[in-house]
Amino acid sequence: MTLWKASTALFGAVALAVVTGGGASAAPAPFATPLSPGGWQESGTSYVNSLTGSQGLASRADGGLLHRGLGSIPLALRVKGWGHIGDPDIADGHTFDAYQGGDAAKSKMFAVTTPGGQRYLYEHQLDAGEKLNNSFAAVSPDARWLVSGEWGDQKRLQVFPAPLLNPSTPPAGGALPQAGQITLDRPVRDVQGCDFVSATRLVCASNDASKELFPEDRPVLQVDLERALDGRPVTGRVTSLFASPRRSACDGTFETEGVDYDAVRRTLRVEVVPPLPCLVTTAVYAYKPTTA
Repeated sequence: MTLWKASTALFGAVALAVVTGGGASAAPAPFATPLSPGGWQESGTSYVNSLTGSQGLASRADGGLLHRGLGSIPLALRVKGWGHIGDPDIADGHTFDAYQGGDAAKSKMFAVTTPGGQRYLYEHQLDAGEKLNNSFAAVSPDARWLVSGEWGDQKRLQVFPAPLLNPSTPPAGGALPQAGQITLDRPVRDVQGCDFVSATRLVCASNDASKELFPEDRPVLQVDLERALDGRPVTGRVTSLFASPRRSACDGTFETEGVDYDAVRRTLRVEVVPPLPCLVTTAVYAYKPTTA
């Protein structure tokens, strides 16, 4: 969930449910098919506490999963105004978290936690026309570039040097300017998370239920890049893969959240938050590739 007010409402609703017990690298030719999965087949479902797991997830090297929710925000960051945490990523043992502030925020922030537990903060001052949303962090396979996104209708994904891992960034936190962005060949709406499945392909989860841009309700999207990220502007071709599942004992509005691809185990996961009062637990749907 990317909007500040909506995030605050979810935090309160989940907390109430918990208390009351409610609810359950050579660059390829432009747009060449990368060596990554193409089709997907659902392979299982698991569940996580929404208070600490509804905003996103990332796979660790040992196959375990890191989850993030509104309850995951450290108090020291919350009191500084960073009241929303997005879909995280892990690269070279470093955890990347995307933070945003309130409606009047003039910056967004990425926190990087090293394997040894040191946390460094990298703040990006909003550029002209940039929205304050910081929905997710997705690190390229070479661990040099960080992709994020804004809310609403967008024809781009933002690209930054990967904090700490890209030698162009300050070694202990600091300012983070944008690099060359990904320009999409068609608009996307309300993208909640993305993850790389190869150097030239991302899978992204959209919370768009309108069916105006894609045939599916809350589609999982594929973005194929014309070449691997290198800090220069690049074009991305968007296609829709499938609709996020909406299965729950509760009726109402679902919300698609984070997405993760475990490259070692070739497993894609998509998070979906069910309606009240069932939103106390978030469903994590797993997928296996149907093609090599």
